[in-house]
Amino acid sequence: MQNWSYGNCSLGRKINKNLPTPLEIQTHKIEKTLYDYQLEDLNKIFSHLKTAPSDQNLLYQLPTGGGKTVVFSEIVRRYITETKKKVVVLTHRIELSSQTSKMLHGFGVNNKIISSDVKELQDQDEFMCFVAMVETLNNRLQEDKIEINNIGLVIIDEAHYNSFRKLFKYFEKSIILGVTATPLSSNIKLPMKDNYQKLIVGESISSLIEKKFLARANMYSYDVSLRSLKLGISGDYTVKSSDELYGNQNMLGKLLSGYEDVAKGTKTLIFNNGINTSRYVYETFKKAGYNIRHLDNKNNASERREILRWFSETPDAILTSVSILTTGFDEPTVETIMLNRATRSLTLYFQMIGRGSRVLPNKNDFTVIDLGNNMARFGMWDAPVDWQEIFHFPDFFLENIKNDEEIERDFVYEMPPELKAMFGKSDCIEFDIKEEYKKVFAKGLKSKTVLERSIEQHAQICVENSDDVFDARILAKQLKEEIAYRVRQYSYCIMNNTKNYKEWLEEDYERKLRLNISQKFAAKM
Repeated sequence: MQNWSYGNCSLGRKINKNLPTPLEIQTHKIEKTLYDYQLEDLNKIFSHLKTAPSDQNLLYQLPTGGGKTVVFSEIVRRYITETKKKVVVLTHRIELSSQTSKMLHGFGVNNKIISSDVKELQDQDEFMCFVAMVETLNNRLQEDKIEINNIGLVIIDEAHYNSFRKLFKYFEKSIILGVTATPLSSNIKLPMKDNYQKLIVGESISSLIEKKFLARANMYSYDVSLRSLKLGISGDYTVKSSDELYGNQNMLGKLLSGYEDVAKGTKTLIFNNGINTSRYVYETFKKAGYNIRHLDNKNNASERREILRWFSETPDAILTSVSILTTGFDEPTVETIMLNRATRSLTLYFQMIGRGSRVLPNKNDFTVIDLGNNMARFGMWDAPVDWQEIFHFPDFFLENIKNDEEIERDFVYEMPPELKAMFGKSDCIEFDIKEEYKKVFAKGLKSKTVLERSIEQHAQICVENSDDVFDARILAKQLKEEIAYRVRQYSYCIMNNTKNYKEWLEEDYERKLRLNISQKFAAKM
């Protein structure tokens, strides 16, 4: 059992940690402060560490933007001060290592980064804290090039990634503290409960918004049919199928319209699943005259720095990227997040939206535009989440994520205003497939009667708003999206929802609609 005390601080205000450390090794001035909720979580963690077995692993959850690095930096400072043992902080990216090292210095913790340039640790006695990338440290430990003595605590940032597991065997006698915004493993076959014995849940997103620590999200969603997307072995949608869907002109047009409708002129970050899609987005927005840049993992370090500097300094900047900015990126001036992708990863969903949640004196809210049915799949960003249940029963959570067919069943098609204006001469342009099916079924008629009536209604409004058959057929082509929606609703009613069948029905519908229009004009003659 751990047998050491921890300091008490009063709640109800920010605290100033300017107390001198007894260790000569820590000589930096302490510049950082903790908020009340961070201090409360800190004391919970220390209370547990005080009584926990020396080899127990603990997990701490706090939303993106809540200040996880701030909390664990103070944990490092206090732990070293009170136990005289060393601490290792593990990250999965070099940018995170640098940011963490800087934050630790702000808390007065002198630390050393174990980068790829560090081959040996001859100066290890000069430091009580080490920051390392997981792959680099793993390589050095395997090569027996590095041995760090007297390690009492290992902190793992972004602990939901599974690359850290390989290092656990080297720290069997140390306490391991994982920190994450989402205590759900990135690998469904390797649940976090197998490596961590206890979860401490921090402040919720809604509470942090209420207390003005996070900005409020104004969320907009565009219904998108994802029937062409395919799932990969990771459990998420493949890049190839995402590129095919989000790279087509229809989806690119929706993205541009979404930006122009609710986010025009704001600093905007667009997340895509594939590099090709991101480049198509760049070309589409550039052609429309907007100030946009593209960033992916093929950009070198200097290009990345230049692009991010431009993004930070340009008020109306639009940056289209491929998931590389979900962690280790902090730009508080972001005003709009566009999810130009679908994901089945709850972690990724929170990470992407979290990039816009930082508050500023003149920024209390931000905009989220979802083109991947992600809100329908996971709920609103600030909705309550039972993290304890997800941590202890991840299989149950994953098995009950809404599938795309369930989501699409709830879609309600709404004709865009500009299209609705084209049918201004018609008294009614609405047609409810489900209600019509109930009527047809009650009368014992054939189910296809529903589509026949739908085609008749579409033909009628096209004729009413056209001068000749050619204009009417052009107008009918504008109904393609509504036709697909009606066919989809019909297929749900008859419980035949295969892709090939729906595609055949759409083609047959469009052919019969053209024929019906021609017949109506012929009757007029």
